[in-house]
Amino acid sequence: MIETTHLFILAVLVFVFGLASRLLSRSIITGPLAFVGFGLLLAPGVCESIGLGTIFGKLENLDSTIHLIGEITLVVVLFTDAAQIQLGALIRGAAIPFRLLGIGMPLTIIVGAGTAYFFFDDLGIWELALVAVMLAPTDAALGQAVVTNTHVPLRVRQGLSVESGLNDGIAVPLVIIFASLASIGHEMQGAGETVMTTVECATFAAKQLVLGPLAGIGIGGIGAWLMTRAIRQGWMEHSYRELAGITLAIIAYVGASQIGGNGFIGAFVAGLVVGNSSKEVKECLFDFAEAESQLLMLTTFFLVGLALVWKPLQTASWQVWAYAALSLTVVRIVPVAVSMIGLGLRPSTIGFLGWFGPRGLASVLFAVLVIDELPVPHSEAIVQVVMITVILSVLLHGVTAAPLSNWFARALKQDANDVGYEFGQCPRDVICKKSLMNPVETNTDHIPESGI
Repeated sequence: MIETTHLFILAVLVFVFGLASRLLSRSIITGPLAFVGFGLLLAPGVCESIGLGTIFGKLENLDSTIHLIGEITLVVVLFTDAAQIQLGALIRGAAIPFRLLGIGMPLTIIVGAGTAYFFFDDLGIWELALVAVMLAPTDAALGQAVVTNTHVPLRVRQGLSVESGLNDGIAVPLVIIFASLASIGHEMQGAGETVMTTVECATFAAKQLVLGPLAGIGIGGIGAWLMTRAIRQGWMEHSYRELAGITLAIIAYVGASQIGGNGFIGAFVAGLVVGNSSKEVKECLFDFAEAESQLLMLTTFFLVGLALVWKPLQTASWQVWAYAALSLTVVRIVPVAVSMIGLGLRPSTIGFLGWFGPRGLASVLFAVLVIDELPVPHSEAIVQVVMITVILSVLLHGVTAAPLSNWFARALKQDANDVGYEFGQCPRDVICKKSLMNPVETNTDHIPESGI
């Protein structure tokens, strides 16, 4: 459990980081990177190794705390990210996120499992698949400079946001299924129950993927309607309007879970509905919910650095590091490139989409789930691979998010100038070959995605 001393140190770190946050936002130092680093520096093993004793004390039973805070963080981040998505623009640019999810994600899992086969001889086929699916979800929070840079085409940013919002929930039933298949012959820890049968796995996955969105639509729609009426009638204090963001996110998550659906998908869909249902509600959600999600995210990454990183860093073999590097590059970029075939995207855009698939909160939650609840035979080895990949992602995607976003924007600006456009006059939601070659075309509703 987190003690008073832990909270004090964390509060000081958040306060100090906040003082320089604007300056740091222009650098390669991101919040997740800084707070994983802070946590690692204060980890008992690190402090003892450099002769400082145990500044943070012994860490016992912290896995459940990380799981709880991580779940809440992911739910709030998914909800607030979805609420900022413009549904009309998303529908017009649906090909990118749909292909990333429908083609890219399955291929990523297949390629990831196949690659793992050459590095980890001890893992069975279902454990290899489990490693791949635990590392398939992406985390837009680690590349915040990408999704908030208005010079990056909106359809690219929203494609990455929607992918990271939905692939977490899609991965949950697959993690349970692969862990169950890998655990044949083992009992659920502390429960004495056998693993799910094939029919039960299929039923579970179907309910997760169908009931989750339905719950999100219902809860998000009703919540937005009630808030809109309360705001227009003057019944609702401004502070409670802001508070409604996090409460609706949690209601959607728990509500979807209670009916057998996927809570993460429920929270994301609810945010999408709320953000596109009412202008009044959308305007009052962001300040509080965004600040709250930032605090939760920093807390989670701090706890990850504090409790989950040091041991994997100490014991990881070259095979683990090699697989982590491949997971962030070949295993991600090749499936993305295949999924984009036929859209006519520029190679730079495909590379940009492929590189910015950072691994973060969802993978950490899956690792804690394997530690706490799932009887996977080689759970320690699997968790090590996942944590090393997440740490490498926090570092590499953190330091490249702002520079590569700016490079990508400059490349598009140069392409615009080459055909006589002023970049400020170019359609902001998409800059493609056809729009650049036809200066008369300025209605972005009719601009295809080809050539971004």
